[in-house]
Amino acid sequence: MVDGDGVGAVGLDLHRIGARRLGSVENVVLPCDPATPAGKAALILFRQGASRRRCLAIPVKDFPVQSRPALKELARGTTSGPLAALAPTGEPGGAGAKPSAKPQAGHRKALSRMKTGLEALARQDYPTASTHIQRALELDARNPFAWRMLAIAFEKQGEFAKAFSAYESAARLAPDDVAVVRDVGQLAQRLGKLELAEKLFRRFLAGDPGNEEVANSLACVLRDQNRYDEAIALLRDIINANPERPVLWNTLGSVLSDSGDVAGAMVFYDEALRLDPGFHKARHNRAYCLTVLGEPQKGLEEMEIASQGLTDPREISTIRLAQAFNQLLLGDLTAGFEGYEARFDASSDGVVRFKAFGQRWAPEDDLRGKNLLIYGEQGLGDEVLFANVVNDALDAIGPEGRLFLAVEPRLVTLFQRSFPRAAVLAYKGVRQFDTLFRTVDLGDPHPSIDFWTPVASLFRRFRTTLAAFPRDGGFLVPDSRRVAHWRQVLQESGSGPYVGLLWKSMNMAGARRRHYSPLELWRPVLETPGVRFINLQYADAEEDLAAARARGWDIWTPPGIDLKKDLDDLAALCSALDAVMGPSTATTNVAGAVGARVFLSAGPGSWTGFGSDQAPCYPSARVFHARQFGQWEPVMQQMADALGQELLPDRHDARIAV
Repeated sequence: MVDGDGVGAVGLDLHRIGARRLGSVENVVLPCDPATPAGKAALILFRQGASRRRCLAIPVKDFPVQSRPALKELARGTTSGPLAALAPTGEPGGAGAKPSAKPQAGHRKALSRMKTGLEALARQDYPTASTHIQRALELDARNPFAWRMLAIAFEKQGEFAKAFSAYESAARLAPDDVAVVRDVGQLAQRLGKLELAEKLFRRFLAGDPGNEEVANSLACVLRDQNRYDEAIALLRDIINANPERPVLWNTLGSVLSDSGDVAGAMVFYDEALRLDPGFHKARHNRAYCLTVLGEPQKGLEEMEIASQGLTDPREISTIRLAQAFNQLLLGDLTAGFEGYEARFDASSDGVVRFKAFGQRWAPEDDLRGKNLLIYGEQGLGDEVLFANVVNDALDAIGPEGRLFLAVEPRLVTLFQRSFPRAAVLAYKGVRQFDTLFRTVDLGDPHPSIDFWTPVASLFRRFRTTLAAFPRDGGFLVPDSRRVAHWRQVLQESGSGPYVGLLWKSMNMAGARRRHYSPLELWRPVLETPGVRFINLQYADAEEDLAAARARGWDIWTPPGIDLKKDLDDLAALCSALDAVMGPSTATTNVAGAVGARVFLSAGPGSWTGFGSDQAPCYPSARVFHARQFGQWEPVMQQMADALGQELLPDRHDARIAV
């Protein structure tokens, strides 16, 4: 498929170097015999129909999307273009005296290595591509195009630090090449460096204001900063000029979806698919909308269609994870947890890499009498939720085996008390761009480890059906002395019942915001008479609390506890309360894990129900689902009614009688 302006290929042709624009082409053409006259060291475009004798043609569509703009730019280039550095001095495309045989040989070697690297890039063998392009750069380190291709190969492998370094080298060699600015902006966007990405995209558009690709990327950055109106305004102008471009309609749909208007987003995804029925990203996004709108089976079917024909590893991983979430939502736990392993694909966003000790555990491995290392993973709330399976692992190991549990440092004390047979240690994490590296100090010399595993992977063996989830109480054990302390503090603060309350996450960026109800919509709950509400909000809450006081809502903040850092004491406080109310956060996960009564608000499409409408990991929790994002008023009323029924039954019954 020809991309953009119809330019689609790069070639090698000794006689077609020049300043004129060359014709439309379809393939990247590389010489099959690099040991040719030195002039063939110049990579340039050639006209459709030019001789392809002794050449290898590679369709441009086989190259990573990021590399195609660079290839297209060569169609507009001259002898000073990105690949001109490969041309030896004195030959076409170069300047000065004719080179000696030795430099010619060096250029031939560089070209041969570059050819091998580009071939590997085209077949998506990114490690091989980076190896050979680096070898080409060893012979000629002043080729900005080679540095850009190297950056793309590194980015595809998740080597973001190396990718940034390669882009920097390209920028130094071609400081006026705004295409490098675009490439770095796109990588910054992927890594969540939104302010940097916005600055880079705006710089690019200052020189090329009509570039729809970069304008579309800028709209995505504005969307991810919750600047929905600005993103829509930008897209409106682009679409008016380019109404036939499906990617623009897809982005507009994503802006509406992230803002919470999932039904409205469907209109724009449908338009994108009308323009291009094979546009898998739009179909994937449409599938998500179907899931949120209450049709997860149809969503899964759409995802299957979207996955067909994918070749990009990152896109494949994204679809695999989306399918896994839908399978878990539908209750197909075996397939869902198997697909969930895609979170460790190297090309996945936010991938975690663990220091391996022993072999990576698989569900068929016998754990009896073995030494097993379990790593906590993902966010703090996830780490708590998936610890639901630790006791199963202890049972499988038996008394002859040993369990080592590496967790977030704030969880060590709580987990050690809860799992006394395990050795609980704090893991160490180092983040490099989008990749998190996690390890643990087992001592020196460290004990022999037979198997290691991320904690959620254990669900593939121990949580394959709803019946496999424990039905009784909690699995974490709070400090009984601190529970007694908090009960006394609560009693001294006023009469109960005592209900802990929180309403948002520390991370409210992008699409995450739609999962949380604004505090003002908690009115039915907060106006329940006779309840003492206790602040459990660990994020910046002063502005919200001041607004609550202005409305006459009293939310008391307990003294002497850091709600973010002191998770062991938080567990004790939650156990002392009569109930905890809020969305899924680290706090509500801790409350559910210690067996506290939890009223949990949830948006549509919550997969942690594992086929049910409740929370199997937390038998003491009740889940109240919003039918659509933004429709929180019915949820708050249901939670207020449940609060009255369970904690104030006499008053509730009297109100009904009246």
